[in-house]
Amino acid sequence: MDLYGSLFRSVLYPAWETSLRGRPTLARLKYLERTQWCSLDELYALQSAALRQLVRHAYDTVPYYSKRLRELHLRPEDIREPSDIVKLPLLEREDAAEHADARVATSGPKPTIRKGTSGSTGKPLIFGYEPDSEYWRQAIKLRGYSWAGYRPGDRSLHFWGAPTFPQPSALKRAKIAADHAVRRELVLPSTLRGDDHLKEVVKAVREFRPANILCYSQAGGDLGRFVAQNGARDWSDIPVICGAEKLFPHDRKALESAFGRGIFETYGSREVMLMAAECEAHDGQHVQMENILLEVVVREGGRVRSANVGEVGELVVTDLHNFAMPFLRYANGDLGVWAPPSRCSCGRSLVRLSSVEGRVTETLRDANGNAVGGLAYNAMFAYLAEAVSQFQIVQKKSGDITLKIVPTAKYSPKVEESIRKSHRAHFGELPLTIEQVQDIPLSKAGKRKPVIVER
Repeated sequence: MDLYGSLFRSVLYPAWETSLRGRPTLARLKYLERTQWCSLDELYALQSAALRQLVRHAYDTVPYYSKRLRELHLRPEDIREPSDIVKLPLLEREDAAEHADARVATSGPKPTIRKGTSGSTGKPLIFGYEPDSEYWRQAIKLRGYSWAGYRPGDRSLHFWGAPTFPQPSALKRAKIAADHAVRRELVLPSTLRGDDHLKEVVKAVREFRPANILCYSQAGGDLGRFVAQNGARDWSDIPVICGAEKLFPHDRKALESAFGRGIFETYGSREVMLMAAECEAHDGQHVQMENILLEVVVREGGRVRSANVGEVGELVVTDLHNFAMPFLRYANGDLGVWAPPSRCSCGRSLVRLSSVEGRVTETLRDANGNAVGGLAYNAMFAYLAEAVSQFQIVQKKSGDITLKIVPTAKYSPKVEESIRKSHRAHFGELPLTIEQVQDIPLSKAGKRKPVIVER
């Protein structure tokens, strides 16, 4: 029995979070543990109440939304339930960045927590939210991670993140280290993925004996392949929570080989944090409906419509608890697919995404100029994982495609011909150049972009 973990969850964490700091995080978590079993109608009712309050606040106190709604002759009374959200205009990323000041509420909570993100476009977006929104986010994260068996106070290994620039002060670093120690979190940077660093991660798994591993999805895939190639596994199954980037089938397969079948994909963003998470049924990702209203939309002929089940569309998110600097119908640039609208076998009615399919900017073009999803290569490399450890597709301005691959010892001319055959099936006679490289560099955020489209 893990006495420290039990003590942390029952005494230390509640004493710190609730009694000393006065934060409602754990009360929110208990609420969410109840509402996850509500019927879909009950969940929509919760969303409706939160949405009405948010829209009224935005209309009365947020200059950007007040102006937009009045231009459309909309009043808060016109937005009563989630299906009414389509009456509001989309908030494009460019508008969110350009009108940052006008999106700050003139009364009520202030955006005391400030963050920024560059996204795939490289154009920075600065945003903020209030502490109460942060408490919702933390409670949502704890619930979503609990579906993978994560519990505060248990040992967790975080193969995560990129270096912070500029570096925090020595005092700040000491506080962060102390917090990790109390929570029993071992954090190892995922931007380093050479053999020497991966050996250190394997050593940490053996010595630290984590109850859970949290990782960038593709970093986890690299780790899983290293474990398999070196016959390093000598531990029992460890649940792995993947996030920050898409979990490709070949990466899931590598992780399952290294850590067992308890691999859990999550979807989130810096703007909203955790939005969807995989449960123990491993049948899509449950949307965190109590905190966000998520849409999947398709643009056609200058109009926007809701996507059908199984149809790829743009993800549009409304943060129901950010009153300081609201995000209403924010098109964040990601693509996703709805799962069928049925109750999951786990018993939860929270709606599900069947997958998150990359980003709008990852749309390629075939020889005739037709759109091809940037993940067209993905299924193929799931079968070629033993021959190709990493890949990246780059479409030049000319339209030609360069495929960069990191081959393994099992790569052969037969494998290359399979790649070219799949390419012709998707792109016709569009020229393809295959480059064998030793490594594919990570972005500044510590992620490896599978698709790059030069504009």
